[in-house]
Order: sequence, then C-alpha cells, then structure tokens
Amino acid sequence: MGKVKRKVIQIISAVLTNANLKGFLEGRIYKGLPKKGCVPGLNCYSCPGAVGSCPIGSLQAVMGSAKYKFSFYIFGILILIGTLIGRLVCGFLCPFGLIQELLHKIPTPKIKLPKWTSYIKYAVLIIFVLLLPILWVNDIGMGNPTFCKYICPAGTLEGGIPLISTNPALQNSIGFLFKWKMTILILTIILAIISFRPFCKVICPLGAIYAIFNPISIYRYSIDEDKCTSCGKCARACKMDVEIYKKPNSMECIRCGECKDTCPTNAIKTVFKIK
Repeated sequence: MGKVKRKVIQIISAVLTNANLKGFLEGRIYKGLPKKGCVPGLNCYSCPGAVGSCPIGSLQAVMGSAKYKFSFYIFGILILIGTLIGRLVCGFLCPFGLIQELLHKIPTPKIKLPKWTSYIKYAVLIIFVLLLPILWVNDIGMGNPTFCKYICPAGTLEGGIPLISTNPALQNSIGFLFKWKMTILILTIILAIISFRPFCKVICPLGAIYAIFNPISIYRYSIDEDKCTSCGKCARACKMDVEIYKKPNSMECIRCGECKDTCPTNAIKTVFKIK
C-alpha cells in the first residue's frame, strides 16, 4: 500500500509542477508569475509545461550573472527544504526521479552501481553548479549555466525535445551541443532501465544538496533498537543500497519507505526531531 501511495504522490507532484499543458501543444515556455518561484525537485525551466523554476538552473543563472550575485533566496529555499525533510523531496516530489523509476520497471537484467559513484554528484555540484558559472565567463563577465547546458538529461528530455519537436526554426539549428546532450540522455535512460535511479545516485547536484541535510533534517527515520533484530531485510529491500538498520538517516536515503514496509518487526519509524 505504501508503494501505491508514494507513486500517486509522485504523479500528482509531476503534474502540478508541469501544469501548463497547453505549452506542450504550442511549444512555448510559460513565463507567468509562478515561474519566479522554485519547485522543490529537479524540473527544467525550459519544459513547456513547467510552472516554476528549477533550483539548480536558478542558482546558476544568478551566480553566473555579470554582477556575481549570491542568491540568498534560492539558497534559503534549499536550506529550508533540506532542514525540514532532506531527501524526501527525491523520493516523493522529483519528476525526473519518477521518470527513472518508471524506466526501471522495464523487465531487464538489473545491476548495482559501485557505491563510490555516489560521491560524484558532490563534485558535479561544486564544479559545474557553483564554480564554473562564476569562473568561466565571456567577454562581458557572464557565466554559463554549465550543468544545465552541458550535462542535465532532465533538461533535454523535458525542455529540449518538446521545444524542438514543435519549432521548425530550432530544428534547423540543431548542432553538436544538442547531439551531446541527447547522448547523455540516452545513456541515462539505458542506465535507468538496468539500475535504479542512476542519475539521482551519481550525478544530481540537487540530490547532493538535500543529502547534506538528511542526517539533521527534522523529518527523519528512527530505529527502535528493542524491536530491531538486525535481520537485514530493510537493507535488501532498499534500492538506494542503504543499510537502514545501521544508518537510518544516510545521505543516500530518499525516504521512499520501502524499508519500513519490509521490516517484519516494525522497528523503523518516521519521527520529527530537532537535533
């Protein structure tokens, strides 16, 4: 039952985040007032249906401006969400996370990525989101949104493909960059089919930010040591490869709740705690 409820919440979140349905028909980006606000999950600004801005894209846009501004608003939003619920956003509210999970349901042999690959997303955050937009600038001092421009497969899927498919002018201007981004997207799709949420585990800088707050967020998991038998069933059920009974608030946990559903003694609880 828990899986069904989570999937319903994921679908509702994805629909609400991309509620401008006529944008897909017209091939236009929504620019209304809500677009000035950030959605909690990774959802491309250029998606024709997007009614809010992606936090990572917004962060790069502000930091890469010629005036070298620090975005207190965006950092404040990310810190607030992270402090309240941590990576619960990844498990319930991120549209691209939902897409990867649906792809993973395709029947194929499955693999697990090496655990060390989970550290790559922190390097992506530091280099491509924070440093390069400030340091790699043009003649007038404007930086590139390097993660969105050169890496993000969500942007290609949600924004690039829908806009190009409805705009002949854009179709005539396709070059190396779009082909490069399509290659990344295709590789991400293939990996998502055979491995659970590879983008979230390895690349996503937004997941990296929320992961930092997981151990200290107000909403968290707690293990009742009087009930826990260390049977390991929760760890085997976890698709993010977390040993919940040992580290219930691991930085890799997206708080999907599958460990709770699997625990035979109901030893895993959700609590609200200020530490």
